Amino acid sequence: MVKIQNLLNLKEPLILASQSPRRKKLLEQLGFEFTIQPSDVDESEHILETTPEDFVIKLSFSKAKDVASRQNEHAYILGADTIVVLAHEILTKPVDKADAKRILRTLSGRTHKVFTGITIMESITYRSISAVQVTDVIFRELEDKEIEAYIATGSPFDKAGAYGIQDDFGAVFISHINGCYYNIVGLPLELLYSTLKQFSKEQL
Repeated sequence: MVKIQNLLNLKEPLILASQSPRRKKLLEQLGFEFTIQPSDVDESEHILETTPEDFVIKLSFSKAKDVASRQNEHAYILGADTIVVLAHEILTKPVDKADAKRILRTLSGRTHKVFTGITIMESITYRSISAVQVTDVIFRELEDKEIEAYIATGSPFDKAGAYGIQDDFGAVFISHINGCYYNIVGLPLELLYSTLKQFSKEQL
């Protein structure tokens, strides 16, 4: 089996600056060998003062740099941040059942956008490259009993926008998407591969 690190000519270990089980699973899906070192960046301190694209790039960069600053040897750090945006409002993880119901009712019958920013950073030099992916997600009209049943599963509470598209009842809320499916899960795989490929070429 071809190792993807060899295919991309990555010469240093890869570190994921996130404890997201979904990002971990997606990296494993591609066959990456990596370790996990979550960043200590407080996402709650960041407010959407610019465009969503700039926001997720800034956060992914901050996460990568935070982890890179703790390394004593060369490594490639992957920082990532995903947000759900509806009408210029960031929809965060719901704080309770009432908040989850509010978010899902707001999404019902409407189109929202999912933004993911990724940053690849070399630990010692802080050389970096960043990129962003945007996906449109269209919800069908939801019935209250569907929303309540979904909330009863407990699934919305660890997800931005109060829903998941993968391995999850929330998938039936989505009529269609425009863009990258994996972006909604939390890590756009083609963008990641292309960005790592470019990053590797720039080191030559």
